[in-house]
Amino acid sequence: MEDPMYSLQDVIRCDLCETPVPPKHCDICHIHLCEACVGEHVSDESKDHYIVPFKLRGITSKCTKHSTEVCTELCTTCNIPVCPQCVASSEHKQHKKEDILTLFKTKRKLMQKDLQDLEKSIYPRYQEAATNIPVQRADVNKRSQKLTTALDKQGEALHTEIDTIIQGMKSEIDDMDAQYIVAIDQQEDAINRTIPEIKQIILDLKRLLDTSDVCLVSEYTSRTEEFRNLPAQFQVTLPTFIPQEIKREQIHQQIGSLSELTVTFLLDEPRILTDIQTEYIGILNGLRSVSCLNDIELWTCGNDNILRLYNLQGELLRYVQTKAGKYPRDIAVTQSGDLMYTDYEDRSINIVSDTQIQTLIRLRGWRPCFLCISTASGDLLVIMISNDDKQTKVVRYSGSTEKRSIQWDNQGRPLYTSGSIYYLTENRNLDICAADYTASAVVVVSAAGKLRFRYTGLPSTPWESFLPVGITTDSWGNILTSDWYNRIHIIGQDGHFIRYIHNCLKHPRGLCVDSRDNLFVAEYRGKVKKIQYYK
Repeated sequence: MEDPMYSLQDVIRCDLCETPVPPKHCDICHIHLCEACVGEHVSDESKDHYIVPFKLRGITSKCTKHSTEVCTELCTTCNIPVCPQCVASSEHKQHKKEDILTLFKTKRKLMQKDLQDLEKSIYPRYQEAATNIPVQRADVNKRSQKLTTALDKQGEALHTEIDTIIQGMKSEIDDMDAQYIVAIDQQEDAINRTIPEIKQIILDLKRLLDTSDVCLVSEYTSRTEEFRNLPAQFQVTLPTFIPQEIKREQIHQQIGSLSELTVTFLLDEPRILTDIQTEYIGILNGLRSVSCLNDIELWTCGNDNILRLYNLQGELLRYVQTKAGKYPRDIAVTQSGDLMYTDYEDRSINIVSDTQIQTLIRLRGWRPCFLCISTASGDLLVIMISNDDKQTKVVRYSGSTEKRSIQWDNQGRPLYTSGSIYYLTENRNLDICAADYTASAVVVVSAAGKLRFRYTGLPSTPWESFLPVGITTDSWGNILTSDWYNRIHIIGQDGHFIRYIHNCLKHPRGLCVDSRDNLFVAEYRGKVKKIQYYK
């Protein structure tokens, strides 16, 4: 229906100067006003005025206790509109009050944001997750069939005397399938229970956005954060069958082993287990990197020339000054427990053993930035930038010997942004993962240097841009990258987004995990937080 305000037959005009389509309205005097006449109208101090946008006319109501007064505020303690006399009364004097129009606008903005977030980001993810449930369930049967086929082949070679053993191992598969299905069913139930809630909230929000009932709008409370992470997420270690050469004297041992199915759920709300305050305090002396020496001791570095070792109680156990007196760009702990660090200005990679510092590698034409130690081979991986800042590459070393250089894709194009700032780690499947701050991307290549994928954040995220400033991986092969905007992205091995860790971080930078997959986060203002995110 056409808005009568804009009807050619009956154009609404300013009650003072006849200007058509006035944008304002006095909700006490019930007068339409153009912008120019608002000042003239409110200058009449003989009575009260309350100017609102024309479309929100009628937002105020007569006071139920003082019939001559209009309610221009809302007592948020009682959730009722109040007039000036009510505000001054003893009943509401100590209560919190808000201007009705301001409150209405604030709540509408929140509802519009929540509606957009739910429709564009959260609800589609739930729909996608629900769609993937049948695929997951089908994959259970496919994978178990592969295992059963391998077992049958081995069983035929061992003939009838091992049929009993084979059947027993098949039963193990069935039990693990059942366990996996239970986990999937839990996830499906949780998602299916939540989807109707989200749909109802969306309907309620649309209804609320069309109402001018202040009480209803005031009662609205956002539940968006409650639904942001999918419920009952889990990680699965799938069983494998490893056949062995048949030896009659040890038939049972030579059949092979069937690994157990492991289902581990991500915590709905990650927990901070430890909060360590380091010596790195302030903007100029910020904390940038953390590396686990073991599960109870951590090496750190920041914007000074001191490398510091802390325990989980926050006690400074040891400190070492860099060899050249420059601040280290990054640190990593070797498999033997020595500390390595890069000196960008000195173009060197150094190793700290006890109290001695030795230069392991000195570069020409390149400057080392960030580094990591391969957990599989013990190799050193370094991301480095050319002296002219025009090239970036990853180099793999065995000791001080260069084994491989990764810089170009199959079409001869650079894999990494020229002169960009990168953070580096290696996944358990030997993928090399680099967080590119400048390009706002995580670049993942295979051990051979072939590009696998680039992760650039969620396209529908309501937050700020994606600025990765740290990276690590866990025992499941997930990639964790810290985002300057106070969150950590957990990404699967194939580049799909799993979830955020947020609401407990302030400018996270360097990351590392211990042997139990606890995450350590170096916050720039000097804190190291130990976070549990698996059950």
